[in-house]
Amino acid sequence: METLEYKSRISETFSIVRSFSFNEKKSPLMDEESMNTFLDTILGFKTIIKEKNETMSSITEGMDKLTWFTNPDEESLMLLNDLISAAKDLHSSLIRHYVSLAPIRKKGIARAEIKDFKNSIDELKESYEDLESVFFFLPEMPEFVETTKQLSLV
Repeated sequence: METLEYKSRISETFSIVRSFSFNEKKSPLMDEESMNTFLDTILGFKTIIKEKNETMSSITEGMDKLTWFTNPDEESLMLLNDLISAAKDLHSSLIRHYVSLAPIRKKGIARAEIKDFKNSIDELKESYEDLESVFFFLPEMPEFVETTKQLSLV
């Protein structure tokens, strides 16, 4: 009786393997449409990252130009302080977004775009730190004030 049961289970398992194997050979894991949708999603993601990089580049460029202003009044300093605070908040949000991309980065998807994203985030931070230094920290240093006066005479 046991032999009959063994043969039955073996035959049943064989039938499952045979059927599954045949179906796998007939149909690919992903058909062309599924593959195209997947690739389109990756391209869309890359486009979003590139657009974020362009926007950050524009913001950074604008803040860099502000560092050349001289003798801002109190209202301008208040606006600069608000800008620096907003840029710091933006930086924090972007860092959280970058960290959330770790699984995608590890899989090698959009590696160059994500690297550029990180560089743009770092440049944003450098820009608001420069603004803060130029308008709030350096003017308190007598050596900086003297050097600035000498440069303005050139």
